[in-house]
Amino acid sequence: MMTHEQYLSTKRFPALDGLRAIAALLVVVFHYGGPSWAMANGWIGVHLFFVLSGFLITTLALREEDRNGRISLANFYIRRAFRILPVYFAVLGIIVVFTYLRGQYTSSGLSGAMPYFLTFTNEFAHNAPFGQSWTLGVEQKFYLVWPFMAFGIAALSFPKRLGLAIGLIALMIALIPVMPYAGAYSPIIIGCALAIGLHYRKGFAILRVFTHPLASFVLLAALVVLQTHVTDIEAFFQDGGTVGGTTYAVLVALLITSLIPRGPIAWLFSTPPMRFIGERSYSVYLLQGVAATVVALSIPQLGTHRTLTAIAVTVVALVISDVLYRWVEMPMIDVGRKVVAWRGTRSDARRRPSPPDPTVRDVEPALASG
Repeated sequence: MMTHEQYLSTKRFPALDGLRAIAALLVVVFHYGGPSWAMANGWIGVHLFFVLSGFLITTLALREEDRNGRISLANFYIRRAFRILPVYFAVLGIIVVFTYLRGQYTSSGLSGAMPYFLTFTNEFAHNAPFGQSWTLGVEQKFYLVWPFMAFGIAALSFPKRLGLAIGLIALMIALIPVMPYAGAYSPIIIGCALAIGLHYRKGFAILRVFTHPLASFVLLAALVVLQTHVTDIEAFFQDGGTVGGTTYAVLVALLITSLIPRGPIAWLFSTPPMRFIGERSYSVYLLQGVAATVVALSIPQLGTHRTLTAIAVTVVALVISDVLYRWVEMPMIDVGRKVVAWRGTRSDARRRPSPPDPTVRDVEPALASG
């Protein structure tokens, strides 16, 4: 099993790229795989994205706090902006041009939904193209609130920080009946709670059992069983998915723990094909509607949702996503890092009379970003 020191020294979690790939493929299959994939309940792939996002963002913040004594909220928001906004607006631009050229910009509902898409209140843009972007509206609000609460007000101890996360999870679950999309926030904060637990020695001691190589087999099997029966669970409890969804998010969090050390499942999730899809999963998720339209126009027989349609949509989305990944996503992430490094250099210059060492760069850990 992994030690706490080994965990803290791990700078990249490659298996999580594979987990992100599975999340993206589940969503595509759910939308375009047809009735034969109904039992897979691919919509739950969004929960995977959410838990991963909360875990990675909080882990980065905790490690920055350890290095510098505090986190820079300004640098956090700069990194997030350069990570999320360029690809988001590139895809939105593609969709606008696409629908306009087809004479559907107004009739499709896209024009009426643009105020929501431009202000990241996407979850309130109903019955419009680019509907899957509702998750971006949720995550942007999370990015605004969570870092400020957990790191911006004061340096919190482990019990207080973990208590804050657990309290927010309970609050979001309690608000499900009265507040739309409240339930979407609890998986993200479960990921945050996992990051907090693993970062501090006391929490890691409790979770360490899940770093055993066999744990990933058990947890993955439990997730598959739960995912294929989650609809039945929701029907049984009649709670809007609170029990099934929360249990699933907790199991995903534990699976993340089991994928950090080396093991057979971690190796499988770290293979080049899985990492290739995972690294481009953000664009694949956003582009799936465009890809589906391209497929249907090119091969009318694939206009009907079925397994072959889902495969074709995935391939087309990956091709376009690879272009965006190489020419938009990675270059803009690098720009964001340079801006952060430049701000650090200016800050050093104000504090010290001598110029900073040009060989030193303030670069965030090489964790896969959410």
